[in-house]
Amino acid sequence: MNSIEEAIQQPKFETSSHRAQVNIIYTAAWLNHGTIKALKPYGLSLQQFNIMRILRGRGGQPSTIKLLTERMLDKMSNASRLVDKLKEKGYVERKECAEDRRRVDILITEAGLDVIERASQAVERSRSSSFNTLTDEEANQLSHLLDKLRGA
Repeated sequence: MNSIEEAIQQPKFETSSHRAQVNIIYTAAWLNHGTIKALKPYGLSLQQFNIMRILRGRGGQPSTIKLLTERMLDKMSNASRLVDKLKEKGYVERKECAEDRRRVDILITEAGLDVIERASQAVERSRSSSFNTLTDEEANQLSHLLDKLRGA
């Protein structure tokens, strides 16, 4: 595996924090590429996968577009448009809420549960392959440092 300097062909950085920032961005793109590749056979984007994982995690309880938007990893995504695309594929359904007709509930379908299960297994294989060079302790340390960077 190449260092960040070798990977982007930059011999040095102004500061260690600049190097770390570039390394995080580069590594995130590298990890995303692996996940995108794992999802391709299922016809799902990263954002669609995220929506479906959220819906599956609701255990049959409906969700709103607002809740999906709040829980998505990519806050720049248009949850309503993503739900429309997933509906076209038969993976989710929109239902008018019985208590509040202005609210639309989003539910994952049986077909959606099937595809998200298979896609999740493929993503897990990709993640496992990507992280196989880290021990559990190192993965925990990395996660802690990333939390710290975000001020958590």
